[in-house]
Amino acid sequence: MISGRAFAFRPGLSPTERTTLSYDRLRLLNDTVDDPIGFAADPHRLAALHEWIGPVDGGLTTLASIHYNLFLGSLVDHDDAGRDLSAFASLQHTGTFLCTELEHGNDVAAMETVAVLDRTSGGFHLHTPTPGAQKFMPNTSLTGGPKSAVVAARLIVDDNDQGIFLFLTPLSDENGHLPGVTVRRLPERTGTPVDHALTAFEHKWLPREALLQADHGRLDHDGMLTSNLGNRRKRFLRSINRVTMGKLCMSAGTLGMARAALTIAVRHAHSRLIAGTGTGERIALAAHRSHHSRLLDTLATAYAMTFLHRTVVDRFAAHTEEDREEVERLAAITKGWITWQARRITTECRERCGAQGLFPANGISELSANIEGGITAEGDNLVIWVKAASEMVFGHRSAPPDARPPGDLSDLPHLRGLLAQVETIWQTRARTALREGPSDDPLGRWNVTSEAALEMVSAHARLQAADAFTTAADRATAPGTRALLHSLCRLFLLHQIRNHTGDLLAEGHLTPDQVRTLPKTLDTTVADLAPQMMTLVDAFDFPAEMLSAIPIASGGSISWLAEEEETPKPSPVQH
Repeated sequence: MISGRAFAFRPGLSPTERTTLSYDRLRLLNDTVDDPIGFAADPHRLAALHEWIGPVDGGLTTLASIHYNLFLGSLVDHDDAGRDLSAFASLQHTGTFLCTELEHGNDVAAMETVAVLDRTSGGFHLHTPTPGAQKFMPNTSLTGGPKSAVVAARLIVDDNDQGIFLFLTPLSDENGHLPGVTVRRLPERTGTPVDHALTAFEHKWLPREALLQADHGRLDHDGMLTSNLGNRRKRFLRSINRVTMGKLCMSAGTLGMARAALTIAVRHAHSRLIAGTGTGERIALAAHRSHHSRLLDTLATAYAMTFLHRTVVDRFAAHTEEDREEVERLAAITKGWITWQARRITTECRERCGAQGLFPANGISELSANIEGGITAEGDNLVIWVKAASEMVFGHRSAPPDARPPGDLSDLPHLRGLLAQVETIWQTRARTALREGPSDDPLGRWNVTSEAALEMVSAHARLQAADAFTTAADRATAPGTRALLHSLCRLFLLHQIRNHTGDLLAEGHLTPDQVRTLPKTLDTTVADLAPQMMTLVDAFDFPAEMLSAIPIASGGSISWLAEEEETPKPSPVQH
């Protein structure tokens, strides 16, 4: 699909036209999916979808994540009681998800939107009590056709707050927004445009079956709530459980963008010729160590990101109640690390393409802006890392170093053990800071702890990525492939260690001679890998048809600008 004309770059579109195109592509995608309901229930297919569409349409990535994961996924995860989902599976109604509010983002558990049980009708009145309680920033405009939403609201029964639940709520039809629904379009933001809006409800009546129910919360016909969870916060987190899969979707989309940026930048580096050392000599940009070393650093990181993401999706798909909290925390840490690294990679790749990288037609200039949305969506990265850090200071046992004796800096187990020591060092520092902080000031105690705790989380993320990388490399059956992956993993670990040589030296885990030889070891590893850059990006397997439409990815660094612009053909996608 992404190789075809429907997904080709379309110049000159207004923000509204680009949003409309993303909805058109969502329908084309939905027509291709054989079973949208089953698709929404499959973590592997959801993640794979985002990896492929991320590089070609950031707006579509957002819409697909909301419709398939947050909306349809929430319906699938709750008892449907015979609920007819055909209108959503066929996209007669596009689904959206309304949780955060204008004044309640990271503290969404304090939301104000209410759904009041009406004992006379048995239904609910959905209401926005204050301007700050408007839902922010779902795609609820009329662009893209009729829409329905899963809305998070406080269930009020006889003036008693029973906690936050989800309610299936129709928003609009062919004639516009429904009574009791007010939508105000938000200003244009960075990245590929989506019809984000503020949405409020004025005592909108919903039928009894609008309440999404499962074991974590059921309301009987007498208005009595039963739950297998002990408190309102746990019920709320279980209601919005799809946000965890959303973290994996967001990181998958940015991961695909990072791999696309690398593919474009590496291909450009091999086709762009510059002056050599001899008179009249022309050499590829990729020949320069100052150029290819930066690309290889980001390539090694992208492989580590990929293998980590595969591992975490596997764990999420197989998680049980016993390891739910651990897997959810790992998904949050992974999302933060991957999306932050994706931004670093796409920025580096854009710069390595020079001025050519600034043209949207070259497929790389807008990726960083689209990644910004992923960094914030489904939980702002810093906030979810702070939460993970607070849980891991004492509630996590650092991974033990490799039991084998220390080797040189080309030895993978030794490098892995050094990174494990980095995690232990920062956890120890965080624990010490928390114990020694002001006992009468909880916020003050955390403030002196948080920086060390966040460094611990960062080291943990990178160690998990390194372990996933080595496991994948060890599985390779072809000796050449295994050797190449081990070499690339070595480069990844060397870069991680380089930033912590002072700590490791101070704690006796590195010798002064090892610190002195680290730059040479890095340079030797880069030199060995430089001839393999094209092999490494070819393994990302982007379709040849897609790459051929990107000028600097197909050897067209100069000629495409010199040619007379052809009038763009209309997209074959229909409303």
